[in-house]
Amino acid sequence: MNSPLPNSKVTSINNPTWSLRRATIADIPAIARLIEASAFELCGKDYAREQIHGALQGTFGVDTQLIRDQTYWMVEGPGGLAAAGGWSFRATLFGSDKHPERAAEPAERLDPAHDAARIRAFFVAPTAARQGLGRRLLQHCEGQATMHGFQKLTLFATLSGRRLYETCGFVADPPVDYEVAAATWMRFVPMHKLIDKPRSA
Repeated sequence: MNSPLPNSKVTSINNPTWSLRRATIADIPAIARLIEASAFELCGKDYAREQIHGALQGTFGVDTQLIRDQTYWMVEGPGGLAAAGGWSFRATLFGSDKHPERAAEPAERLDPAHDAARIRAFFVAPTAARQGLGRRLLQHCEGQATMHGFQKLTLFATLSGRRLYETCGFVADPPVDYEVAAATWMRFVPMHKLIDKPRSA
């Protein structure tokens, strides 16, 4: 990937109610609130509260590197921030700035010819759930990764998020149990997808 892209609004969300734009550092407090609300309310059927609380200590949360790379996106509507998610050309698969394994230096860049772009940190506000925002945001991020030469995608899904990704063509790998806090484990599902190449005219 070359120089950062200019910050601008786009209309690829395909819905006049919502606007899509790149996140900025100034958006971090709003994104953090969205992540916490989404985690507790939308993941509550699949995980216990203590698991979610543990995940918010580093597994879930804001990754400012995504924002600096200008690959993290926000969906806004009449009620404010409704969804956020992004993709990455770096090796980090998941985790926030507070993740204990996060290095001080940015993770290495991936090679689009061989590596899979990462789908990262997708969260939807409970009040905006089941309105298709996650799917539209995922389609946008897939398109962005494709523009930068990637042919494969990978992600680390929650049990709750798996349902969205499967409907969007992702294939699940065997689930893994990950320690999100001391003696607190959560089950996640690694997933992958080959990006369809545009058909020739």
